[in-house]
Order: sequence, then C-alpha cells, then structure tokens
Amino acid sequence: MSLRPPRNRPQRTFAHRPRLRTRSLRTRLLVFVSATLVLVCATMALTTAVVQRAYLMGDLDGRVAAAASSSLGGAALHPENEDDLGFLNENGHATGMLAARLAEDGRIVTAEVVGQDAAPKSLTAAQIAALANIATDGSKHTRTVPDLGTYRLTAVESGGVRVLAGLPMDDVRHMIGGLVVAEAAVAVAGLFVAGCVCTVVIRRQLRPLGRVAATAAEVSRAPLDRGEVIGLTRVPARDTDPASEAGQVGAALNRMIDHVESSLTARRRTEERMRRFLADASHELRTPLASIAGYAELMNRGTDRIEPKLAWRRVSAESARMTGLVEDLLLLARLDEGRPLQSAEVDVAALVAEAVWDARAAGGEHDWQLELRLDESPLVRGDEARLHQVVAGLLSNARVHTPPGTTVVASVETGAGGCAIRIRDDGPGIPSDLLPQVFDRFTRADTSRARGGARGGGSGLGLAIAAAIASAHGGRIDVESEPGRTQFTIELPPAGAEPAPPDPVPGPSVQAGLPALCAARPPARG
Repeated sequence: MSLRPPRNRPQRTFAHRPRLRTRSLRTRLLVFVSATLVLVCATMALTTAVVQRAYLMGDLDGRVAAAASSSLGGAALHPENEDDLGFLNENGHATGMLAARLAEDGRIVTAEVVGQDAAPKSLTAAQIAALANIATDGSKHTRTVPDLGTYRLTAVESGGVRVLAGLPMDDVRHMIGGLVVAEAAVAVAGLFVAGCVCTVVIRRQLRPLGRVAATAAEVSRAPLDRGEVIGLTRVPARDTDPASEAGQVGAALNRMIDHVESSLTARRRTEERMRRFLADASHELRTPLASIAGYAELMNRGTDRIEPKLAWRRVSAESARMTGLVEDLLLLARLDEGRPLQSAEVDVAALVAEAVWDARAAGGEHDWQLELRLDESPLVRGDEARLHQVVAGLLSNARVHTPPGTTVVASVETGAGGCAIRIRDDGPGIPSDLLPQVFDRFTRADTSRARGGARGGGSGLGLAIAAAIASAHGGRIDVESEPGRTQFTIELPPAGAEPAPPDPVPGPSVQAGLPALCAARPPARG
C-alpha cells in the first residue's frame, strides 16, 4: 500500500463565472425576453430570406428555361450551321443574356452575349471555358463568367440541335442582399423598441413586488425581540390584489405581520400576567408561611407570650391554607397536562342536591333553592369528586360574595344535548370590565394583594379550576351578570356521548410556570 501523501489538487473556483441566477428578477426577465425576441427575429429573418431566395431562383430558372427554349427554336431554323447565333439579333431578349451553340461532343462552337442597345458580342476564350462541361439535359447550373458576373445556365437538345442559354444572377443576388439588409435593420429597430417597452413594462409590473420586498425589509428591522411591537408597516392595499401573484404575496405578508403582531402582543400580555401572578402567588404563599414563622418564634420565646393551643391552631390553619393553595396549583398542572380524570357515571341531580344541602348548612342567612328540569336522564360520565368541587365552589362564591338574604338558585336541566347546571343569584353582580376575563387565571378583581376582611375570599383560583375541570369533561362553563342577576352555567355532554376535545383554558399553562389566578366579582371570588 502506498504511503505517499495525496497530491494537493487545485480547488476549482467559480467566483469568476458570472451567474445569471444571482441577478435580480428584473434583469433576468429582461435578458430572457430579449434573448427570446432576438431568437424569434433571427428565425423570421432567416426564414423570409430563404423563402424569398427560393422564389426568386425559381422565377429565374423559369426565365432561363424559356430563354433556352427560345434559343433552341431560333437555332432549329439553321440546324446545318452550328455557328449561327442570328436569333440573338431578334428583339425580346433580355440584356445580359448569353447563348451558345454546342457541337455533338458538347464542345462550345460559338457563344455571344446580348448587350444593352448594342449587337451581341462574342465571348472570349476564357469566358467560353467557364461555360464548358454543361450537359444538355435541361438542368440548371450556376457559373461565374469572367467580366460578366454570375450566370444561371442550362443546355438543351432537340433534333440534333444543341444550344446553351443563360441569364445573369446579379439582380437576384442584389435583391436578396437588400432584403436581408432591410430585414436586419427592421429587426434591430424592432428589438430596440421591444427592449425599451419590455424594460418599462417589467419595471412597472415588478414595482408592487418591490414595495412588498421593501415592506418585508422594514419589518425585519423592527425590534421584534424586545418591547411592545405595534403599528408594523403593512403592504399597501393596492398591492394586495389576489388576482396577481405580487398581490397574493403582499396579502400573505400582511397576514403574517398580523400574526406576528398578535403573537407578540399575546406574549407581552402573558409575560405581564405571569409576573403579576408570580407576585400574587408569592403573596399567597408568603402569608401563611409568615404566620407559621411568627407563631413558631413566639413559641420559642416562651409559653408566657402566647397560649400553645392557640398557636398550634393558628399554625394548623395556616398550614391547611397553604396546603389547599398548593393542591389547587397541582390540580391545575395536572389538568393542563391533560391527565385523565376518573371516569364513572355521575348523577348530576343528586350531586347538585348534596352541594345545595351543604351550602345551606354553611350559610343559613341565604335563601337556597333547588330546581330540577329533567327531560332526560341526569347522568354524565366524569369524576364525581371534581364535579362536586366545581358546584360547591360556585355555591361558596355566591355565599361569600353576596349579602345575607340573597336568593341562590341551583338548577339542573337535561335534554338531548346533555346536562346543564345553573347557579343563579340576585346579588350585586360582577363588574362589566371584569366579566370578559372572569375565568382568566391572570386576572384579579382585587388588584392590590390585600384582603378585604374575613369575607375577602380565597386565593383566586376557584373559577380557573372550575373552567379547567369543565373543559376536561368535554364541557364548558359560562357566566352572565348584571346588577341583580348573576348566573353561572356548566354544560356537560350526556353519559353516552363521545367526549369532545377540551377547550384551551385562558392564560399560560401551569407547566410553563405557575397556574393563573382567576377573579370573579370584587372582592375576588375564589
């Protein structure tokens, strides 16, 4: 095996080769159109010249044949005299026509050429030599005769009489040459005009594409990676006509810019809500931890400062509060991950009735009512514990955030489309500015993190959890509110229905950070 090092082969470089594909579209189109026009014009000129030459040569050959026939007829008057060309003295012969008498062996005996307004002139020996070896078969030949030019010749024989006749080709050649020059001039002029027109047309037709490219370049220079991006430049409306390719590109670019703006706006809002949520969640976790730490510090300083049982009760209460918050966060995380809930047939009517009895026991100052409108079986398929959590949470909201004496009605309606649970009260209602974001995890009715007293509410996760549980069951939750009437509606599919894919829950996923906080009516329902 050879151990010689490989020879260094010079690398091929193509930088010196100009490539048309690197040029602009305008240049490539102009070059392509110009090359096509040149090819078409050259083909047309060549075709015209060939056809015209064939026509003129055919006409000349016809006249040559006629001249030979006329000469043969004149020579046949004196067949015994082989050097007689007297027929050339007759009128009707074209100027420059030459004629010759041939011997039996094909040798030219005598030859003359017709002059203009003069008697025929005999040919010289050199001129006669140029006419030699032409067969008397009537075929056409082209010969150059010294001092006379190029001739089209033919030789014929009849009754032992042999003659040769020819006509000059200069007129035909001059005509063909003039035709070629004229066609070339017309082609050059036409190409120049066509090139100018194509340049203007291509530039005008590509102008919308240039504006689209300029818009794209301007958008690419925008600081999309930081800050709020609004008011990005759009392609003008006149450049978004779907009937043209450039308009389709412009319309697509505008749609893409709209998506970019909406995505950036959504990301900015998500980041703002996430920061706000982190502050709220930190406060929610810090409050019980601070209480636990405070009571522990008091216990460390001695039992004379605080009664141990009271301290332990407060520590237990704050621990339970913090545990409930963490469990809510974990529940939202599991729902966001799409983990399946327990699935069994649930009697919604019985579930709502139990929740109403529990709420009546907890809030006797309210008027609790239960309505059942059961046209179909009130059975749904789902997690009974989670559905009970949703109904109990809504009833608790109505109890905590409405004044004593408020009437709260829990109704169950069934039909062919499924089951609907409605929780209605005649309390003060939810503020209109909060209603669109009532299930949004990142919206709080109470923008400050202070609680409004004993009835201030919970952590603000209740309605977010209710929306997530309803979505996980293939249903949905909605709210309608005005002063004196607030109604939450939970719609669930029947037990035998195919579960629909859950609707996306507003706000960022818990997997991306922390779950959203949800607000209902101030103070925040939780």
